[in-house]
Amino acid sequence: MGFSCGIIGLPNVGKSTIFNALTSAKALVANYPFCTIEPNTGAVAVPDPRLEKIALLAQCRKIVPAQITFMDIAGLIKGASKGEGLGNRFLGHIRNVDAVVHVVRCFHDPEVAHIEPSIDPRRDIETIETELLLADLEDLQERTQQLEKQIRSGDKEAQEWLRLAHELEEHLSAGHPARTFKSSSNFLSQLKFPLLTSKPALFVANVAESHILARPGDGTSAEVEAVHHHAALHFSEVVVICGKVEAEIAELPLEERKEYLAAMGLESSGLDRLAVAGYRTLGLVTFFTTRSSECHAWTVKSGTKAPQAAGKIHTDFERGFIRAEVIAYQDYIEAGGEHKAREAGKLRLEGKDYTIADGDVIHFRFNV
Repeated sequence: MGFSCGIIGLPNVGKSTIFNALTSAKALVANYPFCTIEPNTGAVAVPDPRLEKIALLAQCRKIVPAQITFMDIAGLIKGASKGEGLGNRFLGHIRNVDAVVHVVRCFHDPEVAHIEPSIDPRRDIETIETELLLADLEDLQERTQQLEKQIRSGDKEAQEWLRLAHELEEHLSAGHPARTFKSSSNFLSQLKFPLLTSKPALFVANVAESHILARPGDGTSAEVEAVHHHAALHFSEVVVICGKVEAEIAELPLEERKEYLAAMGLESSGLDRLAVAGYRTLGLVTFFTTRSSECHAWTVKSGTKAPQAAGKIHTDFERGFIRAEVIAYQDYIEAGGEHKAREAGKLRLEGKDYTIADGDVIHFRFNV
């Protein structure tokens, strides 16, 4: 499935509407809680203007963009950590994604029911995060009990792990997500299941059409400001979207979308901004290949070494890796393509210890 983002939030905040527009899928949209029972999944192309520029210079007939997967997960309510509503399924699905996209309702519409009597983004965010924290605390307490048993059996290393577990428990109990827990050890990675609040998070403010141009910090929407304030405390990004408008845009032919966006005063769709923000939230970088008349964007985690990146294309590339022939994107464009970049001395030969940089145009040499 590759890298994935789970779309979460309270019922009726616009998750499925946004997901449908994002993936051109047909997840059930209904004006009642729990209309989405199993997570709907769709692969989404990540907009990247570099891809077409490289393809033009390389004279590639086909382009393949980078993709990330979005999953539309059932709405959560208070008590989900104890199994209320579809809580157990909801929490289970979140465990299977790499990051969460938290959709927050920032629009007023009496025709669309809300699980609460008023629109209050801060309260709604806290409802979701409290349930995730409670679920994490329960998992952590199970781990703590295991460590106590190990200590009684004479495991000295478990003593240090227990100390860290108690520190993390205090951190979570104070309302802080696990992703902000600072430790010199790899304690979080040692847990049997990744804690829900350890996953990177992105917030989506779903606004009315009248606030489609609202941006964090401009003062045009108190609801957007509330989302932005909370996200900033957790070093998370905010994307402002009008799900209703995005659904309309998604139904238009591609050639009409730019005209529609321009009429709305938008340079790009909210969904394009969401895909790019999701990519950043996942900590991903893109490298490009231009073989076989095809320009292909590939996705790897930041910090990935060349052999592992080669393995994204084919396992033989990683197994028989010899070297990577690398041209930085800017050098590739300024030189006017691969041949001229080679002539200008901009092509580098990199070995197994090379870390992939965002925008690298690469040919992998291998022998199996």
